[in-house]
Amino acid sequence: MTTTESRRLTGHLGPVGIVFMVVAAAAPLTVIGGNMPLAMGLGNGAGAPMGFVIAALVLLVFSIGFVTMTPYVPEAGAFFSYVRVGLGERMGKGIAVVALIAYTAIQIGIYGYIGWAISDTVAHYNGPVIPWPVYSFAVLAVVAVLGYRHIELSAKVLGVALALEIGVVVVLDVVMVAKPGPAGITFTSFDPTTFTQGTIGIAILFALTGFIGFEATAVFRDEARDPERTIPRATYAAVIIIGAFYAITVWAFVVAIGPDQVTGIAQKTLAGEGNMLLDTTGDMLGTVGRDIVNVLLLTSLFACVLSFHNVIARYQFVLAGKGLLPARLAKVHDDHDAPSFSSVVQTVTAAFIVAVLAILGIDPLVGVFGSMAGVATVGMVVLMLTTSIAVLVFFLRNRDRVQGQLWTTTIAPALAVLGLLGSLWLVLSNFTLVTGGSATLSTILAAIPFVGLVAGFAAWRPSRSITG
Repeated sequence: MTTTESRRLTGHLGPVGIVFMVVAAAAPLTVIGGNMPLAMGLGNGAGAPMGFVIAALVLLVFSIGFVTMTPYVPEAGAFFSYVRVGLGERMGKGIAVVALIAYTAIQIGIYGYIGWAISDTVAHYNGPVIPWPVYSFAVLAVVAVLGYRHIELSAKVLGVALALEIGVVVVLDVVMVAKPGPAGITFTSFDPTTFTQGTIGIAILFALTGFIGFEATAVFRDEARDPERTIPRATYAAVIIIGAFYAITVWAFVVAIGPDQVTGIAQKTLAGEGNMLLDTTGDMLGTVGRDIVNVLLLTSLFACVLSFHNVIARYQFVLAGKGLLPARLAKVHDDHDAPSFSSVVQTVTAAFIVAVLAILGIDPLVGVFGSMAGVATVGMVVLMLTTSIAVLVFFLRNRDRVQGQLWTTTIAPALAVLGLLGSLWLVLSNFTLVTGGSATLSTILAAIPFVGLVAGFAAWRPSRSITG
């Protein structure tokens, strides 16, 4: 049973619990297995670690204005809420549509990826050949059950999966550095003569893709123990942890393989002639280690899709509470204290899209994951760029509230705008590399978030909050 009026989500999540949710959404092991070969093979080879460092710095600067504005945004709506406060409800609704598109796209992409990954794993161990959608729908069913219940259950499941995932990669990093390749322990990845070779923009692009979901700390505001302290701490911690994890691990692979060899190995992976992550793990940790990482890659994908499910359900919940979506989506389950109906709607939406893609026979890895990741990346950068502009406008209009805070309220947000404009250009100019499709298809996919922004802006009408 659900209620209909004046209910808000509740919980006692601290910074650690929220960071678990957000880092899980970033899917660290998935990024190392997928984005790393792309950044190296198509980008700047041994200089790829610097791409992750630069991306982390851009997002860290963005986070300064983001968290500074947190006390003035007393609701759990993340980008929608910040843009609504800074730029008005009309733009807020437009950006809310972009957020739903971006998160839905990456979630669908992960369903395609995990279906392919499970099928590939079963085949590797000589199991039965079963179409990828079967596995995707099995995962979707488990996510539906967990998403329907209180957020604490999801946090516990994600916490276990994430701890194992990070633990095994830390072990792998240590072993790779302890057993370096022909060049020994080298820091050439951070030498300007190295990371400026090739196309560093592509490395930054795939690094940014790996951060999708980090800002979701604010979505869990109502379920946080002390929002005004927990959300800023969780946001900074998430960016630093994710960025450090990526940069150090990618650098460790350079050390283990050798700076002169990594580009070739990465390109073989992209050509389907090997697996950079699993093959290197096998060399370093043996067959058992390879098998463990393979399994944890699957749990990483599961943790990722569960986290995005929870984020989308809460976006819908907040938007419904503002009268921008059907009121029933703003109901809270009496027993689970969760947006259970919104979770069910999200499950049905995801199932429908996955079913359509499966019926059309779209390739799960390149077609589903590649294309949907591209849409999500464009949406992500548009969301952050608009949010940074909203932060600037808000504090310019309210200078009396923030006297003496020029760096956090003006300089940092302005730098974030410049950095994100550059990032958007990198994403769009290299978009065919993300989607793996034709120029026409890539243009259509890249336009989807912008169309959503315009549609939401144009469809705005004065709304009445129903959740109090």
